Amino acid sequence: MKTSLFRHRLFRLALPATAALALSANAADTPKKLLVVTATKGFRHSSIPVAEKVLAQLGADSKVFTVDYVRGGPDGKEDAEVREKMSPENLAKYDGVIFANTTGDLAIPDREFFLNWIRSGKAFIGMHACSDTYHGYPPFIEMLGGEFLTHHEQVKVDCINESPGHPANAHFGGTFTVFDEIYLFKNFKREKVHGLLTLDKHPNKGFPGDFPVSWCKEYGKGRVFYTSLGHREDVWDAEWKDGRGHRANPPEVARAYQQHLLGGIEWALGLKPGDGKPRDLTYKVSAQEAAQGFKPLFNGVDLTGWHLRNPGGTPSWSAQNGMLVNTVPEGGHGTDLVSDEKFWNFTVRYEYLVPKGANSGFYLRGRYEIQILDDGDAKQPSNTSNGSFYSLVAPSQMASRPAGQWQSVEATLVGNKATVILNGVKIMDNVTLERPTGGQLDNRVNEPGPFLLQGDHGAVAFRNLRVKVLP
Repeated sequence: MKTSLFRHRLFRLALPATAALALSANAADTPKKLLVVTATKGFRHSSIPVAEKVLAQLGADSKVFTVDYVRGGPDGKEDAEVREKMSPENLAKYDGVIFANTTGDLAIPDREFFLNWIRSGKAFIGMHACSDTYHGYPPFIEMLGGEFLTHHEQVKVDCINESPGHPANAHFGGTFTVFDEIYLFKNFKREKVHGLLTLDKHPNKGFPGDFPVSWCKEYGKGRVFYTSLGHREDVWDAEWKDGRGHRANPPEVARAYQQHLLGGIEWALGLKPGDGKPRDLTYKVSAQEAAQGFKPLFNGVDLTGWHLRNPGGTPSWSAQNGMLVNTVPEGGHGTDLVSDEKFWNFTVRYEYLVPKGANSGFYLRGRYEIQILDDGDAKQPSNTSNGSFYSLVAPSQMASRPAGQWQSVEATLVGNKATVILNGVKIMDNVTLERPTGGQLDNRVNEPGPFLLQGDHGAVAFRNLRVKVLP
């Protein structure tokens, strides 16, 4: 009965709005209390002691929060400490918890209560292997927003800043470059989180797609902040060096990571404003382009308006974080994707990204392929170069960017005359298309036709596809 009464009192308790504002305004005078959990039941990261030190120092320096610890014994696997310090009665002392590289099924005595406690208005902050915790307890994964699947070798990545105005990201520019162990996730639903840092290609293999790195979300009245970074000691600590006096990340990376953590903690505690709602990924053309007559070809969220060329082919296309992505199975083939709508005279604009060695194409009216190819090292153009009308017309000059970078195209087709601008460089100027380029849908060159995205050759991603119909 004691626990039931405690629950009743805890979840009936609510501060008036003015009191909550006062707490936020006077955070330096009344620091929040956080319980830092570094207990593990699986792999125990060597960076945990560094994480504990850094979190304590962030709290002391900012005067925003204080920390207590749940270490789970010297090897992280002692359940008694977890049961005691994460009991409903003890959790009542805290404003939130930090799971710093926890793993496995921790011995929290009442997991349902713990999640309801967060939902009641508490903060949950997780780093790196936090997502490798409670694999067999779906409600925890739902609260966190994603579940660790695997990782490959450590690698240097340029994380994209998806939310520059969020306190966890405000100090970053457009990207945050870091060398770390980059996680791949399962049970991640982009539409249920607010993205903070992400990658638009596989961290190790380079093929395009949605690879989240950090996010936040609202959870009832509570707030959740998670970053998958933090495997390495030199990501955490600007002063750390290995036994040979080396570090893979310069000190400024650790300082930026610490600010990422502090901003996320302050947001989760309700001390700093920031968006925690999922972003609307629906693609809309700019006001200027709309005034010019452009409309979207891809809505950014699903395959509405498109169909597979071969209805029985591999369904290799998907909408991922605003991108239209073709993922080709290893050793197999994808399927071409065709727009439902047909066009005659038009200007089309789009961006695309291909990995190293990739090959794809963008067909006008389903008959004229603008080649997409990783040929960033080529010196002379040919009629099979990136940007060519394949096997028909060579670009006037090379304007390709390296694989892994987004490239932009504007193509205008009036009758059988085409103009193409690649990455801001006009490479085709009113050239005559005397025949289809091969692989075409049909040979009815005097009729309108759809756009076709080549999917059978290799991985490719498109975004910001829009078209303007011309007379």
